[in-house]
Amino acid sequence: MTIAAHSFKGKTVGVFGLGRSGNATVDALVRGGAKVLAWDDAPAAADKAAEQGLPVVNLHGVDFTSLDSFVLSPGVPLTHPEPHWSVRKALACGVEIIGDTEILARELVGSGAKLVAITGTNGKSTTTALAGHVLASAGLDVEVGGNIGTAALLLPAPTAGKTYVIELSSYQIDLMPSLKPDVGILMNLTPDHLERHGDMAHYAAVKARMFALQDHNDLAGISLDDEWCARIAADAAKHTTLSSFSVGAKDAAVKSDGEKVSDNRDGTSVSLSQARALRGAHNAQNACAAYIIARRLGLDADQIEQGFNSFPGLEHRMEEIGSAGRVVFINDSKATNADAAEKALSSFERIYWIAGGQAKQGGIAGLQPHFHRIAKAYLIGQDAPQLAQALEGRAAYVTCETMEAAVRHAARDAAADASAQDELAVLLSPACASFDQYPNFEVRGDDFRACVLALDGVQQQIKVA
Repeated sequence: MTIAAHSFKGKTVGVFGLGRSGNATVDALVRGGAKVLAWDDAPAAADKAAEQGLPVVNLHGVDFTSLDSFVLSPGVPLTHPEPHWSVRKALACGVEIIGDTEILARELVGSGAKLVAITGTNGKSTTTALAGHVLASAGLDVEVGGNIGTAALLLPAPTAGKTYVIELSSYQIDLMPSLKPDVGILMNLTPDHLERHGDMAHYAAVKARMFALQDHNDLAGISLDDEWCARIAADAAKHTTLSSFSVGAKDAAVKSDGEKVSDNRDGTSVSLSQARALRGAHNAQNACAAYIIARRLGLDADQIEQGFNSFPGLEHRMEEIGSAGRVVFINDSKATNADAAEKALSSFERIYWIAGGQAKQGGIAGLQPHFHRIAKAYLIGQDAPQLAQALEGRAAYVTCETMEAAVRHAARDAAADASAQDELAVLLSPACASFDQYPNFEVRGDDFRACVLALDGVQQQIKVA
């Protein structure tokens, strides 16, 4: 049974934004006994919601003093570049502005369910999925959703003993004033979404709200691997229980060298050597965070290691499609910029690299320290000439008109490689957007998968649930 928002019974609530999560919000509020006024400025969305029987009312003409609460879609500007018109109306009338995840938080109060919340610029989706998988594989009653997969209010209703593992974007945290997770995780902070936050200081301040209401009965898991997070960790330690983590040399409670996760608090360690879906330093950071969550919820090292080893990974994020001998085929279509592709390139020693599409500002110049790993590049899409210019004289490359041609040529060349490497990677990590050839990165990744599985001799990687 999905969630009914009983905490809003008898209240009048405005809802702006009628996408999937918005419609789920309206349904949850109505089933919880609220009077709902729902609207979307996109006529198609409003008309579709009305056809589905939702209480659609044009909020432009509504007196917001009649509202007890106003629920805003996280995709709608709250502060920057300027507040949305509905936000201005709500502020002028003193009406609280919240999101669907705030409704979930209120429904959890007194239910006996726990909340694990995960945020950060990068890695939060993989960490959310990994933590959920590890907990579920150990037999815990776990629900995974939020900014990843299932919208918060489409998850089953809270019951005692249930644990919600929720990915939170900065937009969702901005709309979640009562956020007080039993375990809160901050992965990292790098410049992102600044058009919605103004500057890094405001962006970091929003992320820091993850811990603002926590006390020493809660746990804050915070990376020390960038200065913004380190500052937030120092502040959080003043009022909550801190478990810091780091990949590399930082002095942290939990650390990883890429081969294992070590707990400096009690000497426990968990091997990553068999966790094929957790390759690379970025996934070592994800593993540290998932380890902290699992230990807090009572799992031992053996249970965590088993969960790591059986984790299938997320589609299009360093996803192993299959192998042919010592050649492994990796779908990293989600890498739509150079920063994301850098993580994949640093995870393999010898790479047959498929890249290209619509290049982002700066192209792939920042990837030059990893060009020595590229045995050959296979360039696709409209900005293949730009990528070729960056590779000229630094790595071998060929331009391919289609994904099928790129996969076929890369597989052929990798199979003929006479180097002594135990593993060779045919890696789709485009470092570019997909929109010149595909509607989104998912469709691009699906095309890569289909092309790989059409090759002779490829053994498909079996996903473990």
